[in-house]
Amino acid sequence: MGSGHYHDLLKAIGEPTRELRQHIGEVYDGFGQMHRGAFAEGALTPAFKELIATAIAITEQCDGCIASHARGAARKGATDEEFAEMVGVTILMQGGPGTIYGPRAWEAFQEFKAG
Repeated sequence: MGSGHYHDLLKAIGEPTRELRQHIGEVYDGFGQMHRGAFAEGALTPAFKELIATAIAITEQCDGCIASHARGAARKGATDEEFAEMVGVTILMQGGPGTIYGPRAWEAFQEFKAG
């Protein structure tokens, strides 16, 4: 696993997530099933779906979501051009906050792409 802010962010939430899952495992199981269904290959590729999820993460201003879906986009083969254009559309739709969280997503994507 690589290192950097977004790797560290996902690592930091790992232990509390595991602890919480012991108490509400059915919720996490249900979410996992929904996640697998939503990201399955279909009319849209899994990489494209990760770009959509990252755009939503930017608008929600959720750094953990940005890290998770930027990692997914990198792992599933999204290109720099695709990612950058997604950020551009997100900025159009969100405005000013997109100009802050969009670059955060770009940084996360580059970090995960690098390893």
